[in-house]
Amino acid sequence: MIFIAVKFTIRPERSAEWLDLVKDFTEATRAEDGNVFYEWSKSVDNPHQFVLLEAFKDSAAGETHVNTEHFKTAMAWMPDVVASTPEIIHVETPGTGWSAMAEVTPRP
Repeated sequence: MIFIAVKFTIRPERSAEWLDLVKDFTEATRAEDGNVFYEWSKSVDNPHQFVLLEAFKDSAAGETHVNTEHFKTAMAWMPDVVASTPEIIHVETPGTGWSAMAEVTPRP
């Protein structure tokens, strides 16, 4: 599985609309055969920062993703909205998705 975390810092005047701007891109990516998950979070420390967690079943699925029209379209408009170059972590990891956390389980 390919796991990717990307930190986006958005221009202050555009940050309120960020999740709306990436909505179609997010939905199209989630519909890809090889997508495992694609989730956005907003920083609790910086109102202009968003973190994307995404995973693809394998490197071929990741390669397919970056060659889609929706990816190319997003990469074309994002430079006008980001305040700085996004930071990324990209790793191959065993597994096929989320696993249960062993250290915490609900009490009865």
